[in-house]
Amino acid sequence: IRNGLIISTILILNFISNNLFLSVKELLLLWIILTGFNIVVRFILRDLLIFGILFNSKNKKKVIIYGAGSAAALLASNLLTTNKYIIKYFVDDNKNIWGRNINGISIKPPSTLKKINEKVDEIYLAIPSLKLIEKRRILMNLKEFDIPVLEIPSIEDITNGKLNINNLKPIKIENLLGRDVTISKSKISEQFIGLSILITGAGGSIGSEICRQIINTKAKRIIMLDNSENNLYEINLESKKISKSDIELIPILGNASDSILTEEIFRKYKVDVVYHAAAYKHVPLVEAFPLQGLKNNVFSTISLCKAARRANVSKFILVSTDKSVRPTNVMGASKRLAELVVLANAEEASIKSTNLKTNFSMVRFGNVLNSSGSVVPLFLNQIAEGGPITLTHPDINRYFMTIPEAAHLVLQASLLSIDGGEVFLLDMGAPIRIIDLARKLIKLSSLTEKNPSNPDGDIEIKIKGLRPGEKLFEEMLINDNAQPSGHPQIFKAREEFIKAKVLWPQIQLLKENLTSNNTEVALDILQKLVPEWVRYNKEIKKEDL
Repeated sequence: IRNGLIISTILILNFISNNLFLSVKELLLLWIILTGFNIVVRFILRDLLIFGILFNSKNKKKVIIYGAGSAAALLASNLLTTNKYIIKYFVDDNKNIWGRNINGISIKPPSTLKKINEKVDEIYLAIPSLKLIEKRRILMNLKEFDIPVLEIPSIEDITNGKLNINNLKPIKIENLLGRDVTISKSKISEQFIGLSILITGAGGSIGSEICRQIINTKAKRIIMLDNSENNLYEINLESKKISKSDIELIPILGNASDSILTEEIFRKYKVDVVYHAAAYKHVPLVEAFPLQGLKNNVFSTISLCKAARRANVSKFILVSTDKSVRPTNVMGASKRLAELVVLANAEEASIKSTNLKTNFSMVRFGNVLNSSGSVVPLFLNQIAEGGPITLTHPDINRYFMTIPEAAHLVLQASLLSIDGGEVFLLDMGAPIRIIDLARKLIKLSSLTEKNPSNPDGDIEIKIKGLRPGEKLFEEMLINDNAQPSGHPQIFKAREEFIKAKVLWPQIQLLKENLTSNNTEVALDILQKLVPEWVRYNKEIKKEDL
């Protein structure tokens, strides 16, 4: 049309001027040239446009959003405005919205994921209010596709302004193994009003989380005791940042075994409640250095219990471990002896004539994900280095819970101690095979296991054999007499213990042999006090540490 208009204009000008400066043949040739040029230009522009779209799309992430609610719609809108993403479609479990669309992007059933025949870079889980059990179900289903899964922040983080909805983060192993824990923040907050709380091992995994969960209650002060300078610095700095109240924060660098220091702490700061979480917990290291393990785990407990009783502290809670039940290693035996110390103090406190007496109890639980000594950081480091993941036995299993779960249930258990002398057991759920945990971490890293059926896999799992003092499974009770406590995830029991008048002379004898560095006699005394301990007599190898 454009070419025709040009030729027509030339003809009109010729007619008006009565001067035919272009012949009809020349006009026809001009029309053909213009038409051909126009066609060539159009084809070139079309090809350039197609190439630009294809090139641009190659640099964009192709994603699927799991969820089709308001959060998913907001996420999609934010992603599209960046011009860095191509949203293939939404996936949702609600069959009533299948076939609909959000801003022109269709909503499909989860079964569609099994039919993926094109490259998808990531899947975004966009249901912030999802219950943990439902999240775990979805994640386990998505795991088979070997596509990285990220999730949007929690509703609390979004509404508080801490994170935007498009602050996507990788799914953690806790989401696959954690449980829904009954939270009773109001009751926990009420029990600390106006109190002075001492947390030993405050810079460790459990101690630091107890600090975090108490920090914004109406407690008067938190005394944070730790013998690690760096750990203490970190938790003190973090506590100052997250504190929204005028709670007094007191970091103290020192050892809980130092009786002079502990007496001074209780006197100066009028301690009301003690959470004793300080301990050496690394099984092979304590096995190699048993005297240090006994000095730290047992005599810190003795020092604190004595100081607590003299100061008429209201509650003393020992954070213990399932490895204290029929222990096969020095660490577990030392923690069992620490439990016996607490129970002996509970016995003596129960017959004290005055009404002002300390309530002694303890909380026992299993492995904590991502705590110091946990297999999870070890496995992640081994994966980052390209493997192999080293495993001691293919059938070894453990109970697991997350750090916030464990700390919260410790605080809940302290509410439930009435008479003293109770052993509180946290419901750890079903035990998990460590080899299955390793495989889940490989999957979460978007890698594959290298084995005979998949020789081209990424990460190999190697079996080394059980380490000194290690057993295939852990137990929670010495005697099967656990009773409900009033909290669905906490049970309580009363166990046999050594009477105080029998225990204290043996403890004094143990102390003398620790002072003289007499390992064999010290371990013989430990064997007498913890007869269920299966003693390991072989030499510790460096590779076992």
